[in-house]
Amino acid sequence: MNVTKRIEFSQHALLKIEILESRGVTISTDFISETIRTPTKLEASGEGKFICQKRLNGLVLRVVYQEYDDKILVITAYPGKRSRYEKD
Repeated sequence: MNVTKRIEFSQHALLKIEILESRGVTISTDFISETIRTPTKLEASGEGKFICQKRLNGLVLRVVYQEYDDKILVITAYPGKRSRYEKD
């Protein structure tokens, strides 16, 4: 992943951030960008999509994105249980 590419957020991703906020889970676009640039885990998801994650309090933040020549498009972001996603 090229760390100099600009990061854009899909309408779905922005809506997801609002929904999570209304449920008491605050995730900033800066933290999502940080998760993409310095993930603790990165998985290829097929069709050019990737899932990266980073710890978020007692959870992990999972970010699904697609990389293009000139940008990274965040498709969605969601919190998950560490026990589910941090298996070795």
